[in-house]
Amino acid sequence: MQDLNWAIGGEAGDGIDSTGKIFAQALSRAGRHVFTSKDFASRIRGGYTAYKIRSSTDQVESVVDRLDILVALTQRTIDENLDELHEDSVIIYDGERTEMEDVDIPGEMIGLSVPLKRLAEDAGGAIMQNTVALGAACEVAQFPIENLDSALDKKFGAKGEAIVENNKEAARLGEEYVQEEYDYDFAYDIETTDNDYVLLNGDEAIGMGAIAAGCRFYSGYPITPATNVMEYLMGRIQHFGGTVVQAEDELSAINMALGAARAGARSMTATSGPGIDLMTETFGLVAQSETPLVIVDVMRSGPSTGMPTKQEQGDLNMTLYGGHGEIPRFVVAPTTVSECFQKTVEAFNFAEKYQTPVFLLADLAMAVTEQTFSPEEFDMDAVEIDRGKIVDENDIEAWTDEQGRFQPHFPTADGISPRAFPGTTGGAHMSTGLEHNSLGRRTEDTETRVEQVDKRNRKVETAEEEEDLSPREFGDSDSDTLVISWGSNEGPMREALDFLEDDDVSVRFLSVPYIFPRPDLTEDVEAADEVIVVECNETGQFANVLEHDTLTRVERINKYNGIRFKADELAEEIKAKLGEEVTA
Repeated sequence: MQDLNWAIGGEAGDGIDSTGKIFAQALSRAGRHVFTSKDFASRIRGGYTAYKIRSSTDQVESVVDRLDILVALTQRTIDENLDELHEDSVIIYDGERTEMEDVDIPGEMIGLSVPLKRLAEDAGGAIMQNTVALGAACEVAQFPIENLDSALDKKFGAKGEAIVENNKEAARLGEEYVQEEYDYDFAYDIETTDNDYVLLNGDEAIGMGAIAAGCRFYSGYPITPATNVMEYLMGRIQHFGGTVVQAEDELSAINMALGAARAGARSMTATSGPGIDLMTETFGLVAQSETPLVIVDVMRSGPSTGMPTKQEQGDLNMTLYGGHGEIPRFVVAPTTVSECFQKTVEAFNFAEKYQTPVFLLADLAMAVTEQTFSPEEFDMDAVEIDRGKIVDENDIEAWTDEQGRFQPHFPTADGISPRAFPGTTGGAHMSTGLEHNSLGRRTEDTETRVEQVDKRNRKVETAEEEEDLSPREFGDSDSDTLVISWGSNEGPMREALDFLEDDDVSVRFLSVPYIFPRPDLTEDVEAADEVIVVECNETGQFANVLEHDTLTRVERINKYNGIRFKADELAEEIKAKLGEEVTA
């Protein structure tokens, strides 16, 4: 049982998130892999919320339908997780709390009534009752409680040594209470290692990637689940000469970012679906003026306000087709938390190399998931920055007309015009949202219109020729069954391959991070007997794109109830599509 699944649940405002984060950090610092999942209501206080951790000595990339240890602060926590509890599950609760006195523990499970609040008061304050629960969980899992200490130091160090020591004492009181009051032979004895892992979520990885890529200006407006990108950058980007601005709304945010980009700074904004709607008009100006800009869309359930704290991949059509007129663009969708870092760097390079807006398309499941990685996956020295066709006073003459005027929209063969930063000698120029000529001056000349439209779209064609847009491949390359996914579905699908292999089901899996321009998958689709597209939306937005590209009908596995895919769930769905017997 080295694969341990732990969770804490209660009401929003009960400190669920911070408690889970402490335990996740303790596990990762003990050399264990961690994958977290959060379920939280769209409100500040009240409403069910939970933080789940899957931990193993092996890499884990998904949650599964099993809970081994559950810290239940409310009866609802138990009710919500009944389907994932099993006969060896341990439920830790405070039987002295009025609302938990008559808690219903299923007969085949172990219930540990631990006086969390009373023990926390003994340690210095009732607010530490969740820390007491962590100490009790350490005893159940046979996880050395000393591993909690560094995580508690990190969480409470800024509040003073007394607070840290009180929390350490609270954890030990929880551990000792279980030792003294319960004589169970628990099924868990988890292993620690000397491995060193980085623990971070997708939003943090995007922020880290932006700094590594040389982003020097960020403007945004708080919105779930993209706010953590801004929170990560604040206090960090300033050390590299950058600035974060919290704008009054999404319109201001993208226009500020556009202005900074025109001034020569690598610039970014981040939002979610409702914010993307508001940014759409300026998105057209970014494309028409050929300004490099990275726009992060961390998707959530829609439409309208939808379910702000729930998972969905419903914005694909918006990023592919949003905006009036025909707008050349790039859409890049990271498929893992670590790839959020790498693809953010690529997004900045694409934006400046091709002078286009770039959508970086993440989703809530990826944004809020903390996961462990080897530090080598975030090698800052390996980051390469490509600023594209920058011209200075030494070579600007080659891009001027007969009157010596710089031509920022010159119709080159590859569609990419020269770019001069403000202040470049001889590089004075203008751009406008109106159709313009090579000088950037407005025009309605029909030949010039066609020339400029064709020029802007040639940039995408150039990227298709020059960039490696290949999907990543997993599983059995010779299988007649092809599964395709994009975004955060890669992790659960990769683990689903193991479940399928155990049942002698052979699958080839392609994970696609480049949505536009994208790889041509026609040969892959035509070579397969069964093609299944996995995504978190109802209409199958990427499946529709694939059918359009390949002229081939595909099967679909869609989930849109606000919850991410799980590995074992995907395996069963795929077997059902193939007519295989589904394991109970």
